[in-house]
Amino acid sequence: MSKIKTKILVVDDEINVGKSIRQAILSGDYKIDTALSGEEALTKDKKERYDVIITDLMMPGISGLDLLKTIRQERPEVIVILVTGYPTIKTAVQAIKIGAFDYIAKPFTPNELRSLLQRSIKLAGSSKDEKEEAFRPEMPSDLFIMKGHTWIRKERESLVTVGVVFDFLKPIEQISEIEIIDENKNIYQGEVCARIIDGDNNIHRIWAPVTGRVVRVNENLKDKTFLLKKDPYKKGWLIRIESTNLKEDLKNLSDSLEERSN
Repeated sequence: MSKIKTKILVVDDEINVGKSIRQAILSGDYKIDTALSGEEALTKDKKERYDVIITDLMMPGISGLDLLKTIRQERPEVIVILVTGYPTIKTAVQAIKIGAFDYIAKPFTPNELRSLLQRSIKLAGSSKDEKEEAFRPEMPSDLFIMKGHTWIRKERESLVTVGVVFDFLKPIEQISEIEIIDENKNIYQGEVCARIIDGDNNIHRIWAPVTGRVVRVNENLKDKTFLLKKDPYKKGWLIRIESTNLKEDLKNLSDSLEERSN
């Protein structure tokens, strides 16, 4: 009996970009189609009902953000991944809150895109499993969340602790290495603050949930990567940031009570 292939639609108004994305993720496990506009994507999705849609954020007519909103109104289970450039990262962060699985910021490598795609499909598959999970740490009630990605806890005034939510880590079977931004570096909401490398050499980017200066890094994680999954909301914290735009940044995050109810 043949295995059912994951159906993927790549949407980009630049034909060569769409082709390069398709080539990067080409696999016998996927059926991959392309579309040159949001309008064409909606037409094709009505017929094919894709499992994953990878779309450019900025397109004429129906943008990637509009496509996300329309698709998820009808089929909230669809995985939507946005491709964005640096100037539109803030919009991509906002898209996470309204239902995008993730975004990938240019420039990115084929490995980073494949890693993101595999993580999304694995998480969707595990969510359909009706068996009770053997281990799932409880999310504390005092957090703010970049949905499915990172969390912050306010320590005092503008100082926040940042970590990775369990749902991000769940599909990553073995964490072999973690690369974390250096102390005293400035970072903006939506930029890469760390990278996880798994046992298959996949690279998983971790987004900073707030803007500010990194004042401390959890050095224990470099030798004890298991803490990320074992204790993600306490000993597995990632960095501490002296935030400079906290009030505005929080508008793009959810609180943990809202997250747990979804």
